[in-house]
Amino acid sequence: MVLSINGMATGIGSLPFLDEYEAANFVLERLPKIPHWPQLPGKGEQEGFVFQYLYPLVKSGLLNIKDGQAYFDTAHPDWIDRLAVFYSLFLEAESGDPEALEQFSFPRSAAAGFYAFEELISKKGLPEAVYFKGQLTGPLTVGFQIKDEKGRPAYYDEQLRDLLVKSLAVHARWQAKKLAALGRPVIVFIDEPAIRVYGQVSYITISGEMIQNDLSAIVKSIHEAGAFAGVHSCDEVDWSLLFGIDLDIVNLDVYSYGDSLLHCADELKKFLDRGCVMAWGIVPTNENAFKVTDDSLFLLLKKLWQELAARGIDIEVIEKQSMITPACGTGLLSKELTERIYQLNGLISDKIRKEL
Repeated sequence: MVLSINGMATGIGSLPFLDEYEAANFVLERLPKIPHWPQLPGKGEQEGFVFQYLYPLVKSGLLNIKDGQAYFDTAHPDWIDRLAVFYSLFLEAESGDPEALEQFSFPRSAAAGFYAFEELISKKGLPEAVYFKGQLTGPLTVGFQIKDEKGRPAYYDEQLRDLLVKSLAVHARWQAKKLAALGRPVIVFIDEPAIRVYGQVSYITISGEMIQNDLSAIVKSIHEAGAFAGVHSCDEVDWSLLFGIDLDIVNLDVYSYGDSLLHCADELKKFLDRGCVMAWGIVPTNENAFKVTDDSLFLLLKKLWQELAARGIDIEVIEKQSMITPACGTGLLSKELTERIYQLNGLISDKIRKEL
């Protein structure tokens, strides 16, 4: 499969709406080429990543919720039996059993925006759509937020990390297949902001190999479902870490951290030479969106492209293999600010597409 993006726009995922149909219609109207299903964190705890992406671990009793905090109860006397139940389900889903795969789906109460998105497209159709986009939280980000019963981050425990990666990988496969049933090729982003800890002294035990292996397992599952895989991170990171994975798309907050790409221009060139896509998060997801214009943001993006071209990357390749996004999700922002961000996003995409 080959991605043909040519400057089209999409979003990261979260929106500040409480009504799922309002949110889905908002996306379908403003991102007609690559609409994403809307995550709605304002609807409460049920819309968090635990119930959205890790529900099989909750149902099996491996993952418990106490005072709003998810933790692995590894001291429970039935822990081994519960592990066996989960791994059996995982193997059945991996082997292609549709009923087992369905166990890794969203509960309707945890992803109202997904089901509204699915329903509206099924009813109305979307003739302009080229791709449909989904998203899930990455294993490093999840593994730092979920703890064991002693309060230690799950990511540091090999067995717990394996549970997280396997649950996320099979969910990603389910999501890719479900979106593909709507009639377009699918892109699935792994949202991994915690990758910023790589290389920091406080996290010296987190190796690049660990991060790459965990992400690669999820990417492989997405690819096996026939979809394209991307990683989104909204911080300054060592991007060569992601360019070294079999990804189709890398998405960064280029408004704040674009210069961080200059240090790995050689790796970026190899990434683009493979036909992969850079998703440029050029629209700030804060109050600065009211202060900038589409022209000023486009100039900022073109300046970075010119600096990359000076390092040996063909600027025409950059333009053709570019996707435009906001810098991050907008779930914690106001509707007014979100409207402005998505407006700028579309206008910048239009400018690129007119140049091609």
